[in-house]
Amino acid sequence: MNKKLEEYKLYIKDKKVAVLGLGVSNKPLIKYLAALNVDITAFDMAEENDLKSTLEELEQLNINYHVGKNYLQYLKGFDVIFKTPKVRYDIPELINERNRGAEITSEMEVFLKLCPAETFAVTGSDGKTTTTTLIYKMLVEAGYKCWLGGNIGTPLLDNIDEISPKDKVVLELSSFQLHTMSESPNTAIVTNLSPNHLDVHKDMDEYIDAKKNIFLYQSQDDKLIINYDNAVTRNLADQAKGNCIFFSRLETLEYGVFIKDGIVVFKDAKRLFNILKPEEILLIGKHNLENYMAAIAAVIDYVSIDDIRKVAKTFGGVEHRMELVRKHEGIAFYNDSMASSPTRTIAGLKSFNQKVILIAGGYDKNIPYDEMGSVLAEKVKLLVLIGQTGPKIEEALKNYVVETGLGKDIQILKCGTMALAVQTAYDNAVEGDAVVMSPASASFDMFKDFAERGNMFKEAVNILK
Repeated sequence: MNKKLEEYKLYIKDKKVAVLGLGVSNKPLIKYLAALNVDITAFDMAEENDLKSTLEELEQLNINYHVGKNYLQYLKGFDVIFKTPKVRYDIPELINERNRGAEITSEMEVFLKLCPAETFAVTGSDGKTTTTTLIYKMLVEAGYKCWLGGNIGTPLLDNIDEISPKDKVVLELSSFQLHTMSESPNTAIVTNLSPNHLDVHKDMDEYIDAKKNIFLYQSQDDKLIINYDNAVTRNLADQAKGNCIFFSRLETLEYGVFIKDGIVVFKDAKRLFNILKPEEILLIGKHNLENYMAAIAAVIDYVSIDDIRKVAKTFGGVEHRMELVRKHEGIAFYNDSMASSPTRTIAGLKSFNQKVILIAGGYDKNIPYDEMGSVLAEKVKLLVLIGQTGPKIEEALKNYVVETGLGKDIQILKCGTMALAVQTAYDNAVEGDAVVMSPASASFDMFKDFAERGNMFKEAVNILK
């Protein structure tokens, strides 16, 4: 029996509970709490017409709700408030409730507090989803019953009654989920850190502080895996509460995962394991080698080398992450919709041995694009721009051209829709070309999320004649 869970059920049963946000993570939470006969009120900023099916479900569960522009004016007098990740912790309504004595929490924070199984969680600016998936697949290959959740897979709180202490739980956690977190996983992985989500976070320091919550509440028996090659993550090591393990693609380490004589190895005070050669990894790109190194550091005590190598040789990547959609008329089309930052697009472009036709641009998160200039000049033959950040990406290339004279022959075309961008790229491509949709931006200016953006790209590619 999960004693902590049973105690929590007794605790929450008599509380007046508010749930902010009716998105993917909170719908299962509401159903779970409703099954416990908790007094729940749901809140969402969307208008009633946009939430019709969801509100019908709430009515069937006898749950009160407030939606629309002024929804937060009714957030008063609650004992426990579950906050959706993108609602900031310091809005006046939450400050007032916190000062009055309300507990402000989230579905993920409560899950980590109550989970009986060992937990692995991944955060970072880039590579989170691939690294999370690799850890999950390696553990499954080793025979563990695993649960995949957080920012990937499905919310897990409503499954917690089914999770055994023998199971393993693997989570992807965003800065929004971590921002107010006061629980940390048993094994925390930080892939890298660079400017991101500065449309929501006040500045880079706040963004880093949010990420740090993935390990700040660990015990001395827990593990932190961090990227030695990234200056920001490397400097987090001094704050580790448990055992800190580095991984590095560029340096030889005394302890951690690195490359020695052309082989990825793991080394600690007592052991040196040869794991695999980088060329055995099916996924292309140096960034994916780093993702594998992070995953290896996380699971080395739980899986065999054969388990790691089997995943490396067979795993073709996650959907929307440099996904080969189609080869048509000798032209290859890649969907990299999850590349929502300049650093991730840069990493993807560097994985190609040829110049590509790039479709880029999207929602503006107030992050700099200057670093893209040199890589665009080196790796792109035609730049097709969409979305709010199109002008920023164009400026980054043009500034680099002015500074160096390189990249001046790259043609820049602008499109208003994804369908037109795909058609434009195709019309200008020749046999042997690669068309890559790697936005370097979030999706919210034109799409619901990165998945919708990627699916619209794939749909446009698949109807080409």
